Amino acid sequence: MSTSTKLKHAVKENRHQNSIAHPPIRILHVVGGMVRGGIETWLMHILRHIDRDRFHMDFLVLTPEPCAYDEEIRALGSRVIPCPLQRWLPWIFAANFPKILEEYGPYDIVHSHVHHFSGYILRLAKQAGVSLCIAHSHNDTSSQEAKAGLYRRLYCQLTEFWITRHATLGLGCSCKAAADLFGAEWGTDPRWQILYYGIDLTPFENVVDSQAVRAELGIPADAFVIGHVGRFHPQKNHQFLIAIAAEIAKREPKMRLLLLGEGYLQPKIRQQVLQMGLGDKVIFAGSRPDVPRLMLGAMDVFLLPSLHEGLPLVLLEAQAAGLPCIFTDVITREVNTVQPLINRLSLSQPAQVWAETVIAQKQKVSNITKNYALALVKQSPFSIETSVQNLENIYQAQLVSGGVV
Repeated sequence: MSTSTKLKHAVKENRHQNSIAHPPIRILHVVGGMVRGGIETWLMHILRHIDRDRFHMDFLVLTPEPCAYDEEIRALGSRVIPCPLQRWLPWIFAANFPKILEEYGPYDIVHSHVHHFSGYILRLAKQAGVSLCIAHSHNDTSSQEAKAGLYRRLYCQLTEFWITRHATLGLGCSCKAAADLFGAEWGTDPRWQILYYGIDLTPFENVVDSQAVRAELGIPADAFVIGHVGRFHPQKNHQFLIAIAAEIAKREPKMRLLLLGEGYLQPKIRQQVLQMGLGDKVIFAGSRPDVPRLMLGAMDVFLLPSLHEGLPLVLLEAQAAGLPCIFTDVITREVNTVQPLINRLSLSQPAQVWAETVIAQKQKVSNITKNYALALVKQSPFSIETSVQNLENIYQAQLVSGGVV
């Protein structure tokens, strides 16, 4: 047996002995479903890179439907546990949740990612005796909640009260996201903290054959490709995105719009594309596991006119790919990692102004290379190694301070 093989066996045996002496910290993440969204993709980055001998992660999902990441989660030794939520029958969920904790647990931590509904989750978890209850804010919905009706406002007030009462810890992916769920004065309460997303930057180091990638998608080699990644949901503002694309097409006939994602609004957006005569210029590529490859090989510009965001993972990825990024000015400035690539616009500006900005970016000669952009992202707080280390430290410190470990 070679020395390196002996060393690997010794490390494996040491981990095994440690896991016997020190059982892993058990965490139950609560999510809507493990689809290819920003929150879920970040959680998958965490699961792949966390020390799984020290931290065991399971995923309670609020849907009975299978999702994109389920198979990989199970392959990595974790479980996907359905606990379907019927919106108008919350007491059924309340009856099932503690049964799941008893059957699959015990869990040291319940870490909830379902925004306001986290208040209800943590209330149930505390009643079931879970030591550490974490509410995680991944969005800033304040602009939308300000327009909400009476029922929605009462719901938000109640769930925010439950979060304040039952959360041992609150995490925000940005300052805006933290303020949205924990209040404008969140910084005065030591329970509320910022935990930035981390992305796996390894795929952005790959050399990608752009011509081959475009051919695979049916995109001409000389096309000007605008990219977008996001589920077909009102938040992502696809209707305005298509209006911008229509304006660009008037000025740039070789334009193509590449849309990655799925969602219930997709049929409506497809219809809009056809009505605006863009059927041959818009590519619906669906949910893809190779977003970095498509950013590097197919896209020239990244466009994100969202109505609101917490801290969009896709903007970090687009900057890591060296893409000029044009996006709405409501998005937190914490995402500005490669400043020369950043272009912010107000949603009060018409589609023509957005189109002119995109075309001006096409004509601009950039001195920012992809390698330089990637190097800047690597130096930022948004690498997966930094994110995993920070999360491990948070789990460990909270459990130690609570006398659990």
